[in-house]
Amino acid sequence: MADTTGNTRDTGAPRDAGAGTDPAPRKSSWRHIGPGIVVAATGVGAGDLVATLIAGSNFGYTLLWAAIVGCLVKISLAEACGRWHLATGRTLFDGWASLGRWTMWFFAVYAVIWGFVYGAAAMSSSALPLQALFPHVMDLEWWGVACGLVGLVFVWFNKYAVFEKVMTVLVGVMFVVTVYLAVRVTPHLGDAFAGLLPVLPDEKDSVLNTLGLIGGVGGTITLAAYGYWVNAKGWTDTGWMKVMRLDNRVAYATTGIFVVAMLFVGAELLHSANIAIASGDKGLIQLGDVLEDQYGTATGKLFLIGFFATSFTSLIGVWHGVSLMFADFLARQRGEREARGDELASGRRERSWSFRAYLLWLTFPPIVLLFQGQPFRLIIIYGVLGAAFMPFLALTLIWLLNSARTPREWRNGALSNGMLAVAGLLFLVLCVKQVWDQPWAEFF
Repeated sequence: MADTTGNTRDTGAPRDAGAGTDPAPRKSSWRHIGPGIVVAATGVGAGDLVATLIAGSNFGYTLLWAAIVGCLVKISLAEACGRWHLATGRTLFDGWASLGRWTMWFFAVYAVIWGFVYGAAAMSSSALPLQALFPHVMDLEWWGVACGLVGLVFVWFNKYAVFEKVMTVLVGVMFVVTVYLAVRVTPHLGDAFAGLLPVLPDEKDSVLNTLGLIGGVGGTITLAAYGYWVNAKGWTDTGWMKVMRLDNRVAYATTGIFVVAMLFVGAELLHSANIAIASGDKGLIQLGDVLEDQYGTATGKLFLIGFFATSFTSLIGVWHGVSLMFADFLARQRGEREARGDELASGRRERSWSFRAYLLWLTFPPIVLLFQGQPFRLIIIYGVLGAAFMPFLALTLIWLLNSARTPREWRNGALSNGMLAVAGLLFLVLCVKQVWDQPWAEFF
């Protein structure tokens, strides 16, 4: 994406009194790419693939443009997160804390409830393809426990560098599988190009369905974690700004390939044959069966391997990224008045008790939900908090990046403000719809 600050040069400015000037800008290079791969892998989960598949199966290529717009919106959000970290040398949570204590309460409640429910969802999603691949080994719940424990051990004992390498390998698996499937179903490229025109389907609630697809492409809280991964990589000043922007473009180009490939599969394989699949992760198991019937056992098994890579990258990505954010939150609460990016770059956060405590919270309490089912009221609260996070992120970024908290040279330009405003409005509409759709009469 273009420079959204409206500036023509990429040199730093003093970040606070006595800080001096930042180092000369480093040349953007493919060899530096890393956090973008991590955020793409974490952000694209099984739910995103199912939503895109269903959009393709229902509307063909009509909403291809919406999937691409979703990637552009997320590019702007992730770029803004990374720019805050690099321009100020402070973490995003430190920025939120400067806006008032209400941000702390929101994040604390969100992290506790969201982490509890998401932990179970991530373990279950990773377990589904494993059970399909090895049906007689053990039950789904125990596969979920195994995935959670493997994720816990991996993140506990490895720092960012190893984490990034493993994520890159799994992204490679995802890339090969999704592109292979897109080619295998023989897409009609003429229809696909026609899908780039912004046209709404002639269906009831088509506007909300379209907005939902745009908003669901690649990441929620993982977008906020992007700045933390940027710092963990060792990028801590504005000299890395060009590199970060290239990295961010790679992230959402990769996301776009995943999403477009799955929309091709939905449009060609499901839409043309009028095959319906269930929403949620089980829809991908159904797709595996369809692929096996149409193209043979090898293709069906390959898809399940890609399904596992998609789900497990989301699991370990959240285990690492959100635990970093939680550790930063507690550090701020303990009186570290300015949480700095260099603290993340040193790796000390990954060895802290707060990082590991949140890892345990993501892993062990959710195991109960795998065996007992998810409590109704908690799921409603989880849905509302999850829907509220994205407008919270977009609107607070506008606030932070247009104020004196950010050095003048790195504040938002018109393009960034416009994209963040669009994102904020989009996610606010989706949040209202999510709250409206909850069965509140049964809640009380």
